Amino acid sequence: MPQSVSRFAELMDSVLRSAVHLEMRDAYGVAGEADDFSCWQRTGERDTDPESPYWSEWTSLVRRTVARGVVVRRARIVSEPVTDYIRYEHAGTVVNVAAGEQVRWLPRRQASDIALPGNDFWLMDERLICWNHFSGAGASEGGEISENEAAVRLCAKAFEAVWTRATPHENYKIT
Repeated sequence: MPQSVSRFAELMDSVLRSAVHLEMRDAYGVAGEADDFSCWQRTGERDTDPESPYWSEWTSLVRRTVARGVVVRRARIVSEPVTDYIRYEHAGTVVNVAAGEQVRWLPRRQASDIALPGNDFWLMDERLICWNHFSGAGASEGGEISENEAAVRLCAKAFEAVWTRATPHENYKIT
């Protein structure tokens, strides 16, 4: 996320038409997920209550964004067979969808001919990019905001190419 969660919420609150998110890693090591991921690894159970302390800040943000008529889409490029982290993410995606996000999955082999940016991103109203930077181990290294027109065009084109090929969450089966 850029700079802070509250700063990201401010950016989302300013979106007028669309917010799209492209995720391309097979594993993340974000500190805020560590306990939940560890619990899922031990028990196979995932918190899927949109009102739980784990999810409520995010679901509230998405709901109010969607209520304003903004389309929120998330696409994930994943290697198959998927990693444990992707299994964990897939198990929780029901909450993203319930909050109003549209989510799709694209096997990495089907993305080979798509020009992709080097980092995950949020693209807001096809004008502002929130780059998400991660360490090699997947820890969040903060974000960066850009309005670079060439990068915006790359992100918009990449996201739409992925979205067109990807499978809607409800039809994507983990292999």
